[in-house]
Amino acid sequence: MATDITIIGAGLGGLTLARVLHVHGIPATVYEAEPSPTARSQGGMLDIHDYNGQLALGAAGLMDEFHGLILEGRQAMRILGPDGTVLFDKADDGTGGRPEVQRGELRQILLDSLPAGTVRWGHKVSNTRTLGDGHHEVTFADGGTVVTSLLVGADGAWSRVRPLLSTATPEYTGRSVVETYLFHADTRHPATAKAVGGGSLMALTPGREIFAHRERGDTLHAYMGLSEPQDWFAAIDFTDAAAATARIAQEFGGWAPELTALITDSDTAPVLRPLYALPTGHRWDRVPGVTLIGDAAHLSAPNGEGANLAMLDGAELGTALAAHPGDTEAALTAYEQAMFPRSAEAADEGARFDELLFGDNTPHDLIAAFTRHE
Repeated sequence: MATDITIIGAGLGGLTLARVLHVHGIPATVYEAEPSPTARSQGGMLDIHDYNGQLALGAAGLMDEFHGLILEGRQAMRILGPDGTVLFDKADDGTGGRPEVQRGELRQILLDSLPAGTVRWGHKVSNTRTLGDGHHEVTFADGGTVVTSLLVGADGAWSRVRPLLSTATPEYTGRSVVETYLFHADTRHPATAKAVGGGSLMALTPGREIFAHRERGDTLHAYMGLSEPQDWFAAIDFTDAAAATARIAQEFGGWAPELTALITDSDTAPVLRPLYALPTGHRWDRVPGVTLIGDAAHLSAPNGEGANLAMLDGAELGTALAAHPGDTEAALTAYEQAMFPRSAEAADEGARFDELLFGDNTPHDLIAAFTRHE
């Protein structure tokens, strides 16, 4: 079976690409490993920026739907010391260019905007290969294959499409996060809910951080950041929730109880998420009939830009393909020439932000930067 445009991965980038192509009357098929749109939690809050993610949604014709998802007040931000002292407190006055939405809800408006059957669920890629003449064959875990004249890898950190273009592989950043949730926080965990405030919370010391977001429905979603090698985490049995919780909590001994409750009182088992990145400035030579978007192209440590960049990649690639009918290579060249420097610049900015967040003088350098920005 041959299709003209094959997109691997139904994340925000792949779906934005499919939607922008649809807006321009260009059909595409998206193959996704997960069995259904609800197969797993879609992550937490995303701030969608007016200089990239919102531009992508505009190109997709979905700004009205996006505005309906915005959680008011969530741009508020607090920085606390480990003892619970409030060091920085910014209210959400509604003027910021980074409104917060839930990732799963954003993904759903993209899915709802596509013709039925665009996304083929339960298609896990096992192999990709070049056939020549710009065509590629994708083999799925069930043995099925598809041949395509344009293959787009929107399949994230461990992309099965990337090896067609690049030998680069993600490397561990030296930091992992442990993810927890508190439900019904205002009634069941009022001190913690008060500490987090109306939007997001950061409590930082060198090598140990707590981040928390207030999500829809009185839920607090938290990440404990720890700068340790992977062997350190491997010594913790995350299949034993109680033991893992106790071990991580031990690393925050002496911190205020309203902060450590985000670990010890979690309503879900702690989930370990190691953080990986591709080399900054990752790029490749033009290979006919294949390209990458999002984390497949430029995975970096979380810096608030990943989802936004993936959506902008998808929108710009879709727009370029519509602008070059019959000349896929011209479209891919135009897309990549803009994407490479954009993603490298974002990674550089992310590295600078990382130093503010995780450097030896955190959180003071971070607060100084925010105060200057204000």
